[in-house]
Amino acid sequence: MPAATTSIQPPSFPPSHFAKLAPRSYLHAHLSSPNGRRPSGRLPPEPRNPTINTGSLTHCHGSAVVRSGDTAVVCGIRGEILNASDVVDHKPATKPDELLRRYGGASTRLDTSELDRRKRARAEDAEEMAHLDLLVPNVELSTGCSPSYLPGAPPSEEAQSLSHRVLTLLHTSQLLSMDDLRIWYHPSSSDPTPSSNLPPEAPSIEPTSMSLDVPNEPPSEDAEENTTQAEVKAYWTLHITLLVLSLSGPPFPTLWIALLAALRNTRLPKATWDADNQSVLCSPLTSDAQTLAMNGLPIAATYGVFDSEKDGAGLVSSVQDIGSGKQRRRWILADPDGFEESCCDEEVTVVVREAERGRMEVVKIEKEGGGVVGKEEMKELVAETGERWREWRELIEGHG
Repeated sequence: MPAATTSIQPPSFPPSHFAKLAPRSYLHAHLSSPNGRRPSGRLPPEPRNPTINTGSLTHCHGSAVVRSGDTAVVCGIRGEILNASDVVDHKPATKPDELLRRYGGASTRLDTSELDRRKRARAEDAEEMAHLDLLVPNVELSTGCSPSYLPGAPPSEEAQSLSHRVLTLLHTSQLLSMDDLRIWYHPSSSDPTPSSNLPPEAPSIEPTSMSLDVPNEPPSEDAEENTTQAEVKAYWTLHITLLVLSLSGPPFPTLWIALLAALRNTRLPKATWDADNQSVLCSPLTSDAQTLAMNGLPIAATYGVFDSEKDGAGLVSSVQDIGSGKQRRRWILADPDGFEESCCDEEVTVVVREAERGRMEVVKIEKEGGGVVGKEEMKELVAETGERWREWRELIEGHG
């Protein structure tokens, strides 16, 4: 009787095991497939679409919850009063009768001189804001957001680095105006408590397409005489807490979107100076609350570069595609997730915003590791980030 024969089946693994055993080969197999999609199903230039909810925190002046893929961030903003008398070497702020010289008069025509004047005014605001430390961001990577963060551990270096990056971009982008953070007092006004975030006798304010406050009419001579005695008694300090609940991929773009959404949701109480008690009083009426004007709405996007040659696969060594039928060696992945980030050898973060006449302006570029992304690739990334800016602007402004 002939012996029974058994066929030996080759070992097989589910995709999740393959991804853990050979992550780079697993990612390369997806990217080099005919459809060219990533393991998440996205194309290389396709980002994750964030979802935004604002006003979720009761005890904050502004808040937002943002989720992008498996990354989730909660941002809360609370304003605290800083008395000018507590500031060391305090320099008097610009008087109301100097607003016209700073912002260029009643005309809204954006000629070269007015643009230069406005840029100088924004630069002065950013310098004063940094000197007074009126923006205090703090990023926290919560326990359980990622396997890398264990219970009871001290604040990580990454959290401190992210806090510094957020603060640097707030000042570099000149996102906020000092006019929204100053609390003025005019002792000669007939109003017993004439203080507010804007000078009481300053001309009416109307935002332009550049989100900058421009006086409509020059003050009268009587108004100039009254406003020359105005002084800043206090400032609003914005304490910004960014809590990462879940982390998968570079966290900075999601942190920044959460910050922008929370700033648009922020409503600061109307603050007045009580000359009798020498203190600031805040109105409990929500109808008196004031919003924050934002300059240009800068958007951040991160890209990862995957180099398949470094995993020993022995593929062709060209930077670009080499004709039909030959394999591609490198891919630039928009908004990589946690798995893709671990396989990438280079990371680029681009921050853009809309400048005058609808032109896109590069605010900041950060690059880490590798040398694949050159001038031509960087131009493409800036253009791609500009397209994402238009999509995300509608999303953020829809939750203001």
